[in-house]
Amino acid sequence: MQKITAAGLLVTLGIIYGDIGTSPLYVMKAVVGEKNPINELVVLGGISLIFWTLTLQTTVKYVILTLRADNKGEGGIFSLYALVRRKKTPWLVFPAMLGGATLLADGIITPPISVSSAIEGLEAINPSIPTIPIVLVIIAALFVIQRFGTNFVGKFFGPMMLIWFSMLGILGISHLSDHWHILAALNPVYGIELLTQYPDGFWVLGAVFLCTTGAEALYSDLGHCGRSNIRISWIFVKAMLVLNYLGQGAWLLGQQGKLLAGRNPFFELMSPAFLPFGIAIAAMAAIIASQALISGSFTLINEAIRLNFWPKVKVVYPSDLRGQLYIPSVNWLLFAGCVGIVLYFKESSGMEAAYGLAIILTMVMTTLLLSYYLYLNKFHVLLIACVLILFSTIEFSFLAANLSKFSHGGWVTLMVASILFTVMMVLYYSRKIRNSLVEFVVIDDYLPLINALSNDQSVPKYATHLVYLTSANNMNEIEEKVFNSILHKKPKRADVYWFVHVDVLDEPYTLEYKVTELLKEKLIRVDFRIGFRIDPRVNLMFRQVVTDMVNNKEIDILSRYPSLHKRSLVGDFRFVVMEKFLSLDNELPWLQKIIMDFYFLLKKVSLPEERAFGLDTSSVTVEKVPLIVKPIEGLKLKRIE
Repeated sequence: MQKITAAGLLVTLGIIYGDIGTSPLYVMKAVVGEKNPINELVVLGGISLIFWTLTLQTTVKYVILTLRADNKGEGGIFSLYALVRRKKTPWLVFPAMLGGATLLADGIITPPISVSSAIEGLEAINPSIPTIPIVLVIIAALFVIQRFGTNFVGKFFGPMMLIWFSMLGILGISHLSDHWHILAALNPVYGIELLTQYPDGFWVLGAVFLCTTGAEALYSDLGHCGRSNIRISWIFVKAMLVLNYLGQGAWLLGQQGKLLAGRNPFFELMSPAFLPFGIAIAAMAAIIASQALISGSFTLINEAIRLNFWPKVKVVYPSDLRGQLYIPSVNWLLFAGCVGIVLYFKESSGMEAAYGLAIILTMVMTTLLLSYYLYLNKFHVLLIACVLILFSTIEFSFLAANLSKFSHGGWVTLMVASILFTVMMVLYYSRKIRNSLVEFVVIDDYLPLINALSNDQSVPKYATHLVYLTSANNMNEIEEKVFNSILHKKPKRADVYWFVHVDVLDEPYTLEYKVTELLKEKLIRVDFRIGFRIDPRVNLMFRQVVTDMVNNKEIDILSRYPSLHKRSLVGDFRFVVMEKFLSLDNELPWLQKIIMDFYFLLKKVSLPEERAFGLDTSSVTVEKVPLIVKPIEGLKLKRIE
């Protein structure tokens, strides 16, 4: 657990609260709306619902309860899934994939709405300023700098967000005296009255929900800051958010009977002299919020790759900072989605109508997984029931209210989430189909053949060291296709054969290995146990293993050719990668055929196996192996003379 320090709290402000911290830019504007006159019940009830949503949904569910479910210090829905799937409960994969897909889909709308809401403050200075080009330039710059890493820029995030939250609180306090009656909004009665007595009051929940959309990201970034730093800093953050909402509410009470008419209550709290500075600070906060979400998307996809929920794609590590990574394909997909959102909706008010529908599904899935986590850890059944009933009621109410946004743009994020979920499902089921077809053989049965081939001088030597990657978990077994590759076709004679197995664990940062000598000085198996957030750089890891074995005098890797051995030259290492393709000799049910066709289509845009495992392509042989899912039966051939 990370210690609570002033520096740690400052870093936490910069990393964790970007999304939830910029919500005052647009939440009250969405709650009040622009078509209806400002009404006291809507203002008091809206702020009451916001306060209790931040209290129950963000504080109780996420800060107090969900942060307990840390996987060796890491958080997020895939980390939570990794914790609970250890009990081999198959159905858990579905809420995990759906939650991950909707969280990623929400990523295409958070940067546009945050940046647009901030930049639209310029219209208070000059209504004719074109904000869309400015928003697009900021978003483009944000995605361009991702490839360089955010270590340097990140040092400024904490102080900048401290300024932002301090500004929120000061602006709110400065307007409380406009209408002290606004403090009554902390009473939940006003929220209940809005929901039950005001026409269409229930649908206000769709706007209220925007105040807590960043709670899921708060859990996902647990590993960067630690549970204690998040919990302590949240006290300050929540206080500043509530003060700002109260200040906006006090200003709104002074505008009863009027229409907002394009005005944003947030910027109305600022004096004309301070407005340019306030807009600049808001823009910086919006950029930081976007950056945090983009980085979180990279982490989420990286976890999905390790859990076999996503195609293997290129992952870049732009700095030595733990957990920092850059995925080019995801970066530019997010960029294209953000640009499309800005051009389609044009204004933040349009984006508000679509925002939140996807992320509420993520929260529902987190509640399911969290309840199961509490059950596995033997929490009292009454607590589990309260958690499940309370938060299911809250979240399904938010979901019902957000469904009204579907025709107003919510379909965009749901469509993206559906595509992402489909990709994850295809990879999950295609892997089950492929694994069910792999035939394993007992290694001991082949040891005499391996020994004889290695010593057979009549067979040309293929390599000094021949390395095969294997998926066999049992060290006494190996895929039949591996021995077919060694013994059949053109036999591959080597001095030493290596079988390398990579086991991706449910823990995030484990990195260890085990060596087993199956045939003395002839056949060695290496098992790597790596966490689901570790990049499987097999080439580097294997080289380290060999170096350790040489230092321990367990193996001699000098060339076996006499002319090279006497000069102490190291023998060559060659990796063999078995690449599957779908054989034409298949007769599949229609659903399996669609799944496998989609899988091999995804394979075409994925990294080749040798690059995905970080192998040196100059020392890799790729062998095509047909995947016969179900051979065609009943083929009738007639012989003629």
